[in-house]
Amino acid sequence: MAVVTTEPRDRILEATVACLGRYGIAKTTVDDAAREAGLARATVYRYFPDGKEQLIGESITWAVGQFFHDLALAVDGAPDFPTLMEQALIHAHRAVDEHVVLQKVLETEPERLLPQLTQSAPQVQAVLRDYLAEKLRGADLLPGVDPVEAGDWLARMGLSFILAEGRWDLTDPESIRRLVREELLVSILRPESLSA
Repeated sequence: MAVVTTEPRDRILEATVACLGRYGIAKTTVDDAAREAGLARATVYRYFPDGKEQLIGESITWAVGQFFHDLALAVDGAPDFPTLMEQALIHAHRAVDEHVVLQKVLETEPERLLPQLTQSAPQVQAVLRDYLAEKLRGADLLPGVDPVEAGDWLARMGLSFILAEGRWDLTDPESIRRLVREELLVSILRPESLSA
């Protein structure tokens, strides 16, 4: 993975993510990140003065942010809210399966991933909630449904399905369609919005 950003802090974060995918959390060092970014070790410490733990934590948060940025771009052209949710679940599930860093850490040191994800989870959930609430404001909501509360619930449910699909096959578009239209949105959108 070649580092493509130009800002030093972003270069360091991107380089650290590449190292995490290659070596895992425990074996990635500040020196590895500096070398991958093409910067001096002192430059890394200028941006991450608390060292490796800060560097790893912020890199994972950065990678999660990139994941959801890419997800938003992938569903940007959805014609309606149910389709947006369907496309988001398909894209996110596939992206998690194909994410080099996540899969490496899950394979080699899953016990270290949960604390790192827990640090960024509230921020991720809040950003996702706000994104979904904004999209819901233009949808045909059932009377009494608050877009922010519905967005919050959908963000929590969506994140749980992305990580653990349960009885739903998130590789099957028909399964996802049923999940979204018959389970997730049935108490949020008017029925005519779900039958399209």
